[in-house]
Amino acid sequence: MNSLPDAYRALVLGASGAVGAAFVAHLRADPRCATVLALHRGSSPALDFDQEDSVGAAAAAVAGQGPFHLLVNAAGLLHTEAFQPEKKLASLHYAQMEATFRVNAFGPALVLRHFSGLMAPGRSLLVMLSAKVGSIGDNRLGGWYSYRASKAALNMLVRTAAVELARTRPGLVVVALHPGTVQSALSQPFGGAQTGRPPAQAAAEMLSVLDPLTPADSGQFLSWNGDRLPW
Repeated sequence: MNSLPDAYRALVLGASGAVGAAFVAHLRADPRCATVLALHRGSSPALDFDQEDSVGAAAAAVAGQGPFHLLVNAAGLLHTEAFQPEKKLASLHYAQMEATFRVNAFGPALVLRHFSGLMAPGRSLLVMLSAKVGSIGDNRLGGWYSYRASKAALNMLVRTAAVELARTRPGLVVVALHPGTVQSALSQPFGGAQTGRPPAQAAAEMLSVLDPLTPADSGQFLSWNGDRLPW
């Protein structure tokens, strides 16, 4: 991250997953990065999007180690042992929709609320990993109802927060970023182990996309290769 100042400080949320852990490893290997805090359900402080109060508590606990120049939220939920993405309307029910929205939209919304004030004055980057399947304009296959809808909601939250924060924190760049297919537990049931990129490669590619962004790019929906994606 050559565009960030020397001794920059970074936060990675959802750091226990494959992509989050790869971000942490890449940033800790950067000699210009002074601090990388990795937060997840098992960290101290804990960050658990199923527990609303944990988001504000985690932000308060790490505030003294800021301000931060980079925040990446890599948490996401597509499937669990209890459910797989819905392929048809007949599969929809509250439990799966609520669980998916809690991790993919509600939790990130509270991150925007509680962590945006911890970002460094001047230029800093607040990044939410989204998904191309959350694009309404690009949806040609259907299916995956809860995941698509939750990521579309996340994209709207990012866009709306970027509008507000441009007035109060004009140097902050807030973006949604599609990581592409990565070899991870999330993508494994859908061929990701065979067709996806290694997490370390994916993290490096995404950081390369983020590095040149300016406040004029805030509120955008970007892909891992730098393309701007349709809403």
